[in-house]
Amino acid sequence: MSEILLTTLNARYIHSSLGLRYLHANMGELEGRTVIREFNINQRPLDIAEALLSDSPRIIALAVYVWNARECADLVALLKTIAPEVVIVLGGPEVSHEWEEQSIVAQADYLITGQADLAFASLCRQLLSNAPPSERILHAPTPHPDELVLPYHLYNDEDIHQRVVYVEASRGCPFRCQFCLSALDKTAVPFALEPFLAAMDKLYQRGLRHFKFIDRSFNLSLQHSRAILEFFLARMDNDLFLHFELIPDRLPEALREVIARFPPGSLQFEIGIQSMNPQVQQRIQRKQDMARSEANLRWLREHSHAHLHVDLIFGLPGEDMASLAIGFNRLWALHPHEIQLGLLKRLRGAPIAVHQQPFAMRYMPQPPYTILATVDLGFTQMQRLARMARYWDLIANSGRFAHSLPLLLGENPFQRFLTLSDWLYATTAQTHRFRLPRLFALLYQGLCGPLQCEPEQAAAALHRDYQRSGHKGALQLTLPQGQRNTTSAAQRQRRHLEITE
Repeated sequence: MSEILLTTLNARYIHSSLGLRYLHANMGELEGRTVIREFNINQRPLDIAEALLSDSPRIIALAVYVWNARECADLVALLKTIAPEVVIVLGGPEVSHEWEEQSIVAQADYLITGQADLAFASLCRQLLSNAPPSERILHAPTPHPDELVLPYHLYNDEDIHQRVVYVEASRGCPFRCQFCLSALDKTAVPFALEPFLAAMDKLYQRGLRHFKFIDRSFNLSLQHSRAILEFFLARMDNDLFLHFELIPDRLPEALREVIARFPPGSLQFEIGIQSMNPQVQQRIQRKQDMARSEANLRWLREHSHAHLHVDLIFGLPGEDMASLAIGFNRLWALHPHEIQLGLLKRLRGAPIAVHQQPFAMRYMPQPPYTILATVDLGFTQMQRLARMARYWDLIANSGRFAHSLPLLLGENPFQRFLTLSDWLYATTAQTHRFRLPRLFALLYQGLCGPLQCEPEQAAAALHRDYQRSGHKGALQLTLPQGQRNTTSAAQRQRRHLEITE
């Protein structure tokens, strides 16, 4: 039996919840009476409810995020139907704002808004001593990092060897980008360096080799970021992999020097560009020196071994198709390893809401509240962009088409890939579940058809990529119906090109 259960529904099994572990680590004398139970959104709420209630808990705390909000609502409804005596406490970013209109909050017993690391333990003490607070909605004051017990000892061996382990060297963000909930923070506050690095060393000694830092701005403090990188450099081995989120226009020489010393395969930087349109940046209060950002991306690509994952957002207020094309093409010219194309999501509480009426911004009414249309991008255009983003992940970000991608993108990457995307959807009516040989065959037809490449050149590039993929068996490439290959007499006599390994 466990009196207090901390739970959430992760997006996938491989993910782990750092937030639950912070709650557990800061329970004080109640830590031994508290247990973490993690699930994922692919499990049935009825099965999750059964598993939770099998522990006969008195209190269940549920962390609610935009990716699990619908499933959490179903779970709370079940729990209150089956065991109404169990106290349900909600927390998390999805229910910390605009909570008045949410049915999940009405069904739960308590809601703690904000960072509940310390406030949850206080609530539990009141409940277990039969002195519950008079208010259902509790607003947690933001704790200083120095007040918190670090939670990293609560990652178990399964987490360390089978799941993504999240860590944070700082909390908050000093920037005011309106699409992000971090715009509500006043600043970024680092954790004390010595105890943090001691905790990282313990994780390393236990076998952890994949550290994913969730800091919004890892390179904000040169002293801290350099010390952390030097710490890991001293422990470098073939399996160590580090993920950081970088501010794109802040890369001083002292930081470049240490980054350049990391070997291939050990560093990944997630870099939020979001928009390369200065008017859009100003409108959403994103302060970013684009000339410096481009220079830093170019330096990272040319002088470091870091894998660069760069973000762009479709659907920001005032961004039209022409602006997106210019920004995408400028970014692609810098040759990042991945460009993550994401549609804007209206996170509850994010200041982006001020633009909803002036720019006719329409969102999905259910989580994750994805943008559907703006005054500059109608619903049909937004759907085209959503499919383009999916196909980009499938083709460009997959790394499988290194030789074919230059042909696919040519001199106008955005327009050519959008053309390919439109053709792929018109041809297949799907954006998922492509078997690899079929995807190669479709790309051959797309290259030879709407993209007007020479069939022999397209086949040669796809052949090389197919061999690199390691996929077994022959690849059959068929010219689009009604099209002939005019590069040679032999090819004019054939409708099929058989390519084997």
